[in-house]
Amino acid sequence: MPDRGGGPTGPRMRVGRPSRRVRTLLMTLGVLAVLGMAFTMFAGFWTDWLWYRSVNYSSVFTTTLWTKIGLFSVFGLLMALAVGFNIWLAHRLRPPLSAMSVEQQSLDRYRMGIAPYKRWLLLGITALVGLIAGASAAGQWRTWLMWVNGVSFGQKDPQFHLDVSFFAFDLPWYRFLLGFGFAATILSLIAAALTHYLYGGLRVTSPGARATAAATGHLSVLLGIFVALKAVAYWLDRYGLAVKSSDFKATDNWTGLRYVDANAYLPAKTILFCIAVICALLFFATLWRRTWQLPVIGFGLMVLSAILIGGLYPAIVQKFQVQPNEQAKEAPYVEKNLKATREAYGIDGAQVDEYSGTSTTKDKTQLRDDVDATASIRVLDPNIVSPTYQQLQQMRKYYAFPTNLDVDRYNVSGTDQDTVIGLRELNLAGVDKQNWINNHFRYTHGYGVVAAKGTTADAEGRPLFTESNLPSEGDLGTYQQRIYYGEKTTTYSIVGGPQKEIDYSDDNGEKTTSYTAKSGVNLSNPVNRAAYAVAFGEPQILYSGAIGEGSRILYNRTPKERVEAVAPWLTIDGDAYPAVVDGKIQWIVDAYTTTNGYPYASRTTLGDTTADSLTATNDNRAVVAQQNQVNYIRNSVKATVDAYTGQVKLYQWDTEDPVLKTWMKAFPGTVEPKTDISASLMAHLRYPQDLFKVQRELLTRYHVKDATTFLSGSEVWQVPDDPSNKSGDAVPPYYLSMKMPDQAAQAFSLTTTFTPNGRDNLSAFMAVDSEAGTSGYGKIRILKLPTSTTVDGPKQVQSQFNSEQDIAESIRLLKGGDSDIEYGNLLTVPLDGGLLYVEPVYVRGGGLKYPLLKKVLVTYGGNTAFEDTLDEALNKVFGAESTTPPEDDGGGTTTPPSSSSPTVQEALNDAQKAFTAGQEALKKGDWEAYGKAQKDLEAALKRAEDAQAEADKSGNKASSSPSPSATASSGGAGGAKACSSPSPSSSPSSSPSG
Repeated sequence: MPDRGGGPTGPRMRVGRPSRRVRTLLMTLGVLAVLGMAFTMFAGFWTDWLWYRSVNYSSVFTTTLWTKIGLFSVFGLLMALAVGFNIWLAHRLRPPLSAMSVEQQSLDRYRMGIAPYKRWLLLGITALVGLIAGASAAGQWRTWLMWVNGVSFGQKDPQFHLDVSFFAFDLPWYRFLLGFGFAATILSLIAAALTHYLYGGLRVTSPGARATAAATGHLSVLLGIFVALKAVAYWLDRYGLAVKSSDFKATDNWTGLRYVDANAYLPAKTILFCIAVICALLFFATLWRRTWQLPVIGFGLMVLSAILIGGLYPAIVQKFQVQPNEQAKEAPYVEKNLKATREAYGIDGAQVDEYSGTSTTKDKTQLRDDVDATASIRVLDPNIVSPTYQQLQQMRKYYAFPTNLDVDRYNVSGTDQDTVIGLRELNLAGVDKQNWINNHFRYTHGYGVVAAKGTTADAEGRPLFTESNLPSEGDLGTYQQRIYYGEKTTTYSIVGGPQKEIDYSDDNGEKTTSYTAKSGVNLSNPVNRAAYAVAFGEPQILYSGAIGEGSRILYNRTPKERVEAVAPWLTIDGDAYPAVVDGKIQWIVDAYTTTNGYPYASRTTLGDTTADSLTATNDNRAVVAQQNQVNYIRNSVKATVDAYTGQVKLYQWDTEDPVLKTWMKAFPGTVEPKTDISASLMAHLRYPQDLFKVQRELLTRYHVKDATTFLSGSEVWQVPDDPSNKSGDAVPPYYLSMKMPDQAAQAFSLTTTFTPNGRDNLSAFMAVDSEAGTSGYGKIRILKLPTSTTVDGPKQVQSQFNSEQDIAESIRLLKGGDSDIEYGNLLTVPLDGGLLYVEPVYVRGGGLKYPLLKKVLVTYGGNTAFEDTLDEALNKVFGAESTTPPEDDGGGTTTPPSSSSPTVQEALNDAQKAFTAGQEALKKGDWEAYGKAQKDLEAALKRAEDAQAEADKSGNKASSSPSPSATASSGGAGGAKACSSPSPSSSPSSSPSG
């Protein structure tokens, strides 16, 4: 038996307690873990600060940061105080003795268990709810800044006669405050009720009263606050009706009051507000009455009223008043929606003109000449020829062009020329040896612009380049060709240090360079290096020998990323495009201010509205939206990003936009005035595609101005699907230099077509003047086709092309072997009452596998042609040749009219008149008049030659026009005919002299 005595025992063993060494190790690891997490958080903050400072927009970072900190602190503290105070108050109001019951005996164990930790538990709960509430409030920094900086719109809503700024800037903030109040009240109510229950103030199964008087009063006050907040919610709901979305007449996201809202919901909300105020007072009265009877009855009546007045009554009004006579009842409210929507989207100035759709001119030669005067038809499709640029101008595997090139215009020899442009950007996938040094130190940038005439191609169907080779050379002159910032540059590079960069390579080998601009963040500082090593998850940044004095890290390198980062309050257009401006490659980015609170204006979802057949295959074309659903939009900012330095500039474009003015108050000094835009930059600004797509989608319904037509739905249009491919997505808008019937000259324009809802024939053609800096910029013109006649739409025209037997046979031959056919953009041009359709056809043949322009499809007035060149196709369709001198395109495929000197043209016109006069005199036998006409003809031709020579000396592109003598010798001027006309001596009749 073991000894149970009290004698001495062996040494006492300490089971489970670690040794001092282990405890020290664990403590050290814990401290290191905390320090690691702290430095990780610091690294994110520090690198953000360094980046904003490097782009000179540190004020954006600090304003945003301090706003978030302020909101987090204030609302986190308010929530913590509200919940903590009510827990403390419930504990203080606990009964001194608990009832003798099984329920209370069970709770005694919990009370005893938490007694030593009550203070810490209270701090923990309040800290938790405070952190959650603070984080939620910090996310409302935009709402706060818009409220505190909001400026007036100068427009009032038609129902409440309040400035639009109340709905756009004030109401969202009031709703946030109301939501915060509800959250604080509900959490306080739950916490107080649990505390009262835990300490016996509330009883569920114990005998006697269910609640003490103190608990009753406390909880009644909280319920009263809740009901009072509900009263405020009812009052704000009245104004919310002006921006309430609903489906109405097959129109998604209809916004604003309708008949039932104004005559049922609006008075119902007012009545419910009054009932809620009375109910709240009854709850507050329990502080004196100590009974739940009246407030419970009042609350029940409020709930019943909400069901009957707020739900049943409006349904009755809709059923028995509105539906039997809907058009008459809804018409006044539809008119308000029409007016507000057109104003909010900038389409109120759209000009809608009737257009016959059929030509009235019988003179085919005149029609043929009118084509050249009406449009510079672009047959080089920027969405197809990127592989051609890649094949002919890539030069090295580590360069690449974007999938979709851009259309711009450049002034060459005094003439604006539509140009398809792309940058030779860095393509790391083409680097033969992939490693960290190559990817981030040696291959750092692209090189050069490649541009080609949009209206022509060479004899082989290749682009006629105006800027090409490596380094690039051509019409664009001298400029900084290195491209460190671009659409395809999505990784970071470390430049300017001891490691040389590959600039480009030619027949003499690789050329190296070092970045000299001050862009990016300096990595000479070891703290910066450590921060970026953590932030990028790349330890080598901390210790690599390739980083040294002068090393700078470049990141956030796409134009859209940079603009969105420096102006997080803007919505960015999906298509940034490059331009050579003042010796620099500048990315031009259109940016929008938006709001979701414009009363009565219908909403649109930007991501859906701006989608087309291009965005479906290219994510870079997608709109970058902070607020995807909006009901007000303005192209208020034009931004530029320097492709070499990465410098971002924001220019105020819409000087009247109240939303932009609000953000400029919130972030002073970030947006430069419109007057700072240079003339050379202005020449490349254009109307943005995404805004145009939003407007055209709205105009499918809102081109009508009267409520009756809108309600009938008889004039609803749709944007047709892209007929050139089988994607099933909307046709993209096309940039084109053209003139509408009421314009005197061609203007760079953005165009689209409409078809009737559910049908394929054409219902309208739309163009917007995209010539920035001119008085006509932004003017929307719509040509509306008659509903009584049928005019072929894009899909029908494409089908007609494909079904023509001769064309189908030609296409079959083009597809011979392993060749493939690609249809280019189907361009539509209004011409003399009719509509001219032009579509380039590309062939990918043999082993080249890049598209070459081989054919052009043209149709007008039921006549179709499928020829090698645009000129040939137009000549065949109109049955006449152009008398306009063609452009010298080096044996090209298609040409626009060249602009000859006015003096030359005047002289040629005089020569034509003299020749005509001479022919008439010859018929009459008036030899004196004939001799005078011949002298006039000779003098006019001499003047034309002299003027042409002077134009050549001044640098005009006279070579694009035939010489005057050549013109005179052609059938157009009649020179050859003059030479073959009978002389006076050979006339059968005698001369007047003898």
